[in-house]
Amino acid sequence: MRGIIHLNNPYGDDKAIESCSIFGMMDTTGRRFGGRDVIRAIANMHDRSNGLGGGFAVYGIYPQYASYYAFHLMYLTVEARWDVEEYLKQNFNLIWAEEVPTQKTSGIVDPPLVWRYFLEVGNLRSEGQSEDDYVANRVMEIDTKLEGAFVFSSGKDMGVFKGVGYPEDIAHFFCLDSYEGYLWTAHGRFPTNTPGWWGGAHPFNILDWTVIHNGEISSYGINRRYLEQFGYQCTFETDSEVVAYAVDLLMRRHELPIEIVARIMAPPFWDQIERMSRAEQDLCRTLRQVYGSLLLNGPFTVIIAHQGEMIGLTDRIRLRPLTVGVKNSMLYLSSEESSIRLVCPDLDKAWIPMGGEPIVGRLKISEECPGVVMPQEVEVS
Repeated sequence: MRGIIHLNNPYGDDKAIESCSIFGMMDTTGRRFGGRDVIRAIANMHDRSNGLGGGFAVYGIYPQYASYYAFHLMYLTVEARWDVEEYLKQNFNLIWAEEVPTQKTSGIVDPPLVWRYFLEVGNLRSEGQSEDDYVANRVMEIDTKLEGAFVFSSGKDMGVFKGVGYPEDIAHFFCLDSYEGYLWTAHGRFPTNTPGWWGGAHPFNILDWTVIHNGEISSYGINRRYLEQFGYQCTFETDSEVVAYAVDLLMRRHELPIEIVARIMAPPFWDQIERMSRAEQDLCRTLRQVYGSLLLNGPFTVIIAHQGEMIGLTDRIRLRPLTVGVKNSMLYLSSEESSIRLVCPDLDKAWIPMGGEPIVGRLKISEECPGVVMPQEVEVS
């Protein structure tokens, strides 16, 4: 792959199929809060990672630039930065550019150069093309055509911060205790089938969609080939990357609700479908025929986020853990209940969702509208 120096596992760890840690925390009122509790929670699952990947996504992070696309870029060479900045000036209105603030951290070795850019599309896109489509296409061009540069965050009023290290080290390196947002996700990586490098850390992002993942996507090959038909290019050498692009395709471009997306990614088994009503059978069979190549094979738990929404989803037989916690307007998603209890000991409710069942937290639109959407039998006070 272009210009990547692979970092092998220095610890000689055997494959640990239950590892990787994921954590999400959202205030459904939209109140912004600091990352202290998120960092504590993901650090509590330290043994689920091995120092080869950590990262965070934060929403509501750039209120002063909320109407602009915020690009975070990692550069492997100084020349790559010059090339990208020239490209950005030709294809966007460049509002502001700066190096992302970092600080020396003992657990972080040989980081790339990381910059952020606030961009406006203006009238640069072609007639009939949406701003989001224009931006997504520019991201793919940078990642595939400009040597030594990678866009790892590209949404509005949100940002991804990730790299090689334990998540608590990444948080310190990027000075995340100085940021606030209403939705945070965090990931600690234990690479198994794919290399540990800065771009391969989670979250994976396109526009304001982010995905963190625990598990293995054994259907990566067919998922990737299907997504390439729609212009997506996988450049980060990690199976999890396809989930972010699949979510963008299904939910943004094809405008499907998460309940349908869950049935595409983690569909019911055929014997379950046969016991459904005729209408449900027809729906499930149609989804298999149209989107069968986006079925995610293998064990997985993902936390998907975008502006105003956080979603937890496991594979259909729940081979990777996910715990849900609720306290007033706060929604927590985690690999382990202990991390939720660490930051919120007196939860109103905590439970383990069924396999393939999405748990959705949404911003409240009124006091009467609950922010957490969950199974009918679960009530939230």
